[in-house]
Amino acid sequence: MTTEAGQLLVRCAEELGLALNSQQLSFFMTLLSELKKWNNKVNLTSIREDEQIVLKHFVDSLMLTPAVHPQGSLLDIGSGGGFPALPLKIMLPALKVVSVDAVEKKIMFQRQIARILGLQEFSALHARIEHLPENYHGCFDFIVTRAFSDLPTFAALGLPYLKQDGLMIAMKGKKGGEEAKGAENLMAELGIRIVSRTCQKLPASGDDRCLVVMSKMSANREEIHSVS
Repeated sequence: MTTEAGQLLVRCAEELGLALNSQQLSFFMTLLSELKKWNNKVNLTSIREDEQIVLKHFVDSLMLTPAVHPQGSLLDIGSGGGFPALPLKIMLPALKVVSVDAVEKKIMFQRQIARILGLQEFSALHARIEHLPENYHGCFDFIVTRAFSDLPTFAALGLPYLKQDGLMIAMKGKKGGEEAKGAENLMAELGIRIVSRTCQKLPASGDDRCLVVMSKMSANREEIHSVS
């Protein structure tokens, strides 16, 4: 990572209310360096410039940090090259993370990063989400995804792995709020209520990001699921 890219990451993190310590910054530097090396051999991401990797992978992932309990358990569905799973693990070392993707080379990269950085309680699984072992059912405080699918599909696939009081968080673009509103009735049929949808612009890039937060409905399913 160039000095400029590192400074950009620190500055954007501060705008999100986050402070990176020296080890975390070093970890991000290693992550970027390894991502670029792997990209020279296998195509992990179409984003290759330092600044764009910082903004579109690192900073975008860090938006989730305040929404996740630092000592909880998290499942990242369709994590690709490890986003947001790896940045979240770097920022929240005590977070237990399981990262799932159907593309083997992307999981191999994540495992390599975990070894290099010595990340504990970080598992990268080469699998389709519907084929995860049954011992993961009802295990996670948080289930997240970034551009994996539409909301009902994400909810249906992730629901079996969510704790009763857990949260599902979908990272969406500027139309995420509209998508959430349009999906409310179908989500209710799945036993999911939309808790909130929060839209904001990412630091530096100005890209729109909408976080759609969902939870299980209570057993009687009489909850009001409409949100503003």
